[in-house]
Amino acid sequence: MLLAIDSGNTNIVFAVFDDAGESRGEWRSSTNTDRTADEFGVWLTQLMSLEDIDRKTVDAAIIATVVPATLHSLRMLCRRYFDCEPLVVGAPGVDLGIEIQVDQPEEVGADRLVNAISAFERYGGPLIIIDFGTATTFDTIDKDGNYLGGAIAPGINLSLEALHRAAAKLPRVAIGRPASVIGKNTVAAMRSGIFWGYVGMIEGLVARIREERGDPTIRVVATGGLSAFFTDSIPLISESDPDLTLRGLLHIHRRNHAAAVAAAAAAATTP
Repeated sequence: MLLAIDSGNTNIVFAVFDDAGESRGEWRSSTNTDRTADEFGVWLTQLMSLEDIDRKTVDAAIIATVVPATLHSLRMLCRRYFDCEPLVVGAPGVDLGIEIQVDQPEEVGADRLVNAISAFERYGGPLIIIDFGTATTFDTIDKDGNYLGGAIAPGINLSLEALHRAAAKLPRVAIGRPASVIGKNTVAAMRSGIFWGYVGMIEGLVARIREERGDPTIRVVATGGLSAFFTDSIPLISESDPDLTLRGLLHIHRRNHAAAVAAAAAAATTP
């Protein structure tokens, strides 16, 4: 079985896939760069046992991280508790199967590339992928699945927290769809500004990307923890896919594993 690890700025998501590609379990931890491999190991193996998953049945792992400080502990977790060397998205030799057509490919977040690969595998292209996470990212891929770049905006919760911290009289509020655009009190006004402001930003950026690409019908896929709040309010979003990143990690591992098996077989038959 495969252990897939998606290490983001806010949460680290762990998932186990069986050999058929079915998810056997998924767990989240807050991103803490001080957490050791042993702390991760005790926490994760206990949760796996609750789902009747024996850690010894996990024989492969893959990691995508946008927080470099977590990589060492996550690598050691895979080696010490699952006896395997993980693939790391972005590491030399890991084949993603796409062209990254930007000025500095090494700067593109691993999660954005994984999302692009996963979305193209499932929906084809061209696509615009919106990931509602710590940041709200817009990523564009062409009809061949190549990554073209995109846009990055502050995440919804990040904007709410900044508003609360910078303005003495504005409280901390939770995200939600307001019943009306015109708020009748401070909290309602804040919720309206954040929610409908983000709706307007999303619609505007998608329209501009479509115009720049010369294609007004590019399909839009949403993912990330907060995507459910917006999908029903933005008709141009055609798909909401919360498991996009994890499924992308599964696809990348399968691609590289198949290549390794083929290379080993070729080497074995070479005189």
